[in-house]
Amino acid sequence: MAKVYKSVGGRQLTKILALNEAVQAELDVRTFEIAVRAEELLVQHRADGHAQIDIDEGKVDRFVVLSDERGQKAALSIEYGRQASVVVRKDKDGNDYFDVVPPMDGLYILATAAHLQKKRKGKVKVD
Repeated sequence: MAKVYKSVGGRQLTKILALNEAVQAELDVRTFEIAVRAEELLVQHRADGHAQIDIDEGKVDRFVVLSDERGQKAALSIEYGRQASVVVRKDKDGNDYFDVVPPMDGLYILATAAHLQKKRKGKVKVD
């Protein structure tokens, strides 16, 4: 039995197509492929193993995520790079000292894995 919708244009049609079983299956396949390529690229550059590739699933969309548990915008720095900065750290005795974090070019892990352009909008700002 066919369903007839009053409005088949715009969002209604888009939602119907996006939630189609075949479309969702293809999204799963492509998301997995991108995640595998991203993981391969990340492993090539991994220094100490904090960053990882995750897959998130929304109601309609799928997301390949570069995650880094260290916080401090680490995943953002891995993807797009960073400028040099000076940070205050504590030594083993609890004393504060200044440490220079060197600049780093972005690795564009997600952009490369998804075959997207490697570009950064604006300059990397260090707060």
